[in-house]
Amino acid sequence: MTQKQLSQLLSSMTLEEKAAQMTQLAPVNFGFNCITPLTGPDTGLRVHPKTAASIGSVLNCDNAEDMIYIQTEHLKNDPHKIPLLFMADIIHGFKTIFPIPLALGCSFSPDSVREAARIAAEESAASGIHVTFAPMADLVRDPRWGRVMESFGEDPLLNSQLCAASVEGYQGEDISAPGCAASCVKHFAAYGAPEGGREYNTVDISDNVLRNSYLPAYRAAIDAGAKMVMTAFNTVDLVPSTANKKLLSDILRTEWKFNSPVISDYNSVGELIEHGAAKDGYEAAEKSLVAGTDIEMMSTHFTNHLQELLDNGAITEQMIDDAVLRILTLKNELGLFENPYKDASADAETALHLSEKNRAAARRIAAGSAVLLKNDKVLPLNISRGSGKIGLTGPFAASPYILGGWSAGIKTGVSLYEGLCGKISPDAIHFEDCGDLGSCLSGNPDIPAPDKDFSARFNDCDTVIIAAGEHQDDTGEGGSKAFLRLSPNQELLIRQVHDAGKRVILILFSGRPLEIAPIVPYCSAILQAWFLGTESGNALADLITGTINPSGRLSMSFPYTAGQIPVYYNHFRTGRPLCSENADSRYVSRYLDCPSEPLYCFGYGLSYSDFQYSNLQIFPEDSAIGSLTACITASVTVSNVSDTDGCETVQLYIRDLSASIVRPVMELKGFSKVFLKGGESQTVTFRITKEMLSFYKDGRKTFENGSFLIMIGRNSSDTLNKELYITEHLFEKEIS
Repeated sequence: MTQKQLSQLLSSMTLEEKAAQMTQLAPVNFGFNCITPLTGPDTGLRVHPKTAASIGSVLNCDNAEDMIYIQTEHLKNDPHKIPLLFMADIIHGFKTIFPIPLALGCSFSPDSVREAARIAAEESAASGIHVTFAPMADLVRDPRWGRVMESFGEDPLLNSQLCAASVEGYQGEDISAPGCAASCVKHFAAYGAPEGGREYNTVDISDNVLRNSYLPAYRAAIDAGAKMVMTAFNTVDLVPSTANKKLLSDILRTEWKFNSPVISDYNSVGELIEHGAAKDGYEAAEKSLVAGTDIEMMSTHFTNHLQELLDNGAITEQMIDDAVLRILTLKNELGLFENPYKDASADAETALHLSEKNRAAARRIAAGSAVLLKNDKVLPLNISRGSGKIGLTGPFAASPYILGGWSAGIKTGVSLYEGLCGKISPDAIHFEDCGDLGSCLSGNPDIPAPDKDFSARFNDCDTVIIAAGEHQDDTGEGGSKAFLRLSPNQELLIRQVHDAGKRVILILFSGRPLEIAPIVPYCSAILQAWFLGTESGNALADLITGTINPSGRLSMSFPYTAGQIPVYYNHFRTGRPLCSENADSRYVSRYLDCPSEPLYCFGYGLSYSDFQYSNLQIFPEDSAIGSLTACITASVTVSNVSDTDGCETVQLYIRDLSASIVRPVMELKGFSKVFLKGGESQTVTFRITKEMLSFYKDGRKTFENGSFLIMIGRNSSDTLNKELYITEHLFEKEIS
């Protein structure tokens, strides 16, 4: 359909039809009895048949049969034959489930994220999904918040690159092409910074922090072509995001030139009333529409009040027409006017869902997302090294419930026990059931207490694998927690097995960094498994047995204790920092009873290989005399000094040593994954650009001449460093 035809269609619509286009409901809310999952409270909404005939989009229909039926019936009733948009939360896979996004962040691999999103788009498109509510670009620094599992982590650069890759994977080069879906980046903005880590809570951050830390990933997703933006539940500068004109109009529309639909989160238009930002539905509709929200999800304040708002002059018809035209344009870009069913097909579902090819990709990507946190030369597992069997216990040892939240109705994946049996003879595995782990919502979030003789059951084992962690239902939306330690009986189980003289290998399943300092001394090895998806057990078996060398690096810091939170690597400098010169002083920024730094820092992760860094070089050495140089480069030599081939993630950090506003102690500015054979060395080079050294101040991007500390290393706490004075004239001939 041409733009002229879209405009003609718009002009032929009544106000009621336009309001319906601006409304998204679940099928049951507008006359269909399809059983589809809700991702929020059931408000019992029902709309008039006349409104239902023109509804614009559907929330959560997850199979081709229902989609085709709903679309067919809708087109019979819609006076203009405008097709429905079908949208859903496709977060880390559709039927083939990939690692949770926080785990994908640990891969430091845009290619893996892009591939996972592409497969998710193909599978969901076959079931009739047109728009996925992903990626979640929210920066996260507080693991008490359950939705950290949906983020790529605590760093703006890593988040930005992986969000952009996610959009590219979902959308491809043309969203109307087979196997492609439109990407809706969420939650705009700063949803990942709720006070106390409590879901839906207030967010209060300065504009400079918002722009330098929280906005870059949303911007990267939009620059990658994301076709929709979802507002957040939280406030920004005390204004709820859904009615926040600064966010939606000034930044998103005016600064970033975004001209596609903005959708509210689940009932967040209606929640303006509970916030105290609107006295009733009339005012909630007015403030949301004026701010820049085009579609309200799971509420009907637009359909109820647009006529009255228009009559009272509170809004203009142009505002409504602009919103509806953006919605119609997206439908047109998806090709729905010509093919309203797009890729929906029961046959395609059979061919694509959980296909052998997709599962192979899920297994490979899962293995690259786990992080080896500790290894006292007990991994990789060597059955011949011990005189007996390999012990296996823990609530996740044989559990298939290891997918993580937002798993599109899929419940189970390959368990660790199943995976190990595929690599080791089942006769060599001594499995003991320790009981199930309950969720916090169950009222009993623990396993049964192990009896005093439990460890004696492993007398035939030198090494015992304990698969512990948190219940997957205790993560994700509504999964905020104040206590992050393993449950008491899980910790007791680990201590008992260790005290019985066994080498303990802890496989840790979680959707967030946990407080594991109390049990680290009792473990010979710790592998952070997160929730790795469908092929979890097979991927972990590949890592445990050494078929694959661990390469994951933490995308979010692990605290010693919840009392440190938030603890993140790129924190701001203070006037009284703790350092070696004042380590015994009381009057510095420190805890008296706990280290200031995290237990495991951002970028940390071990390998079965041993990598060494040397020969950090920067050219030119002094940019003040380098006016004819096209750019600055920093390089380091990385050597694999072991006999084991492996992949290393080389990380570039920069500190602005003096600026007009306080800057972070360090910021990730680049990373490069290199594969080195045993004994091999490679020089890794990074180009340092003006963009890397610039920052937002008072809403404007700025560069200031000065000294910078250039750091390259294996993680944010282990780098080689050189100081460099850089002036702006160096970049006048910067190579694009």
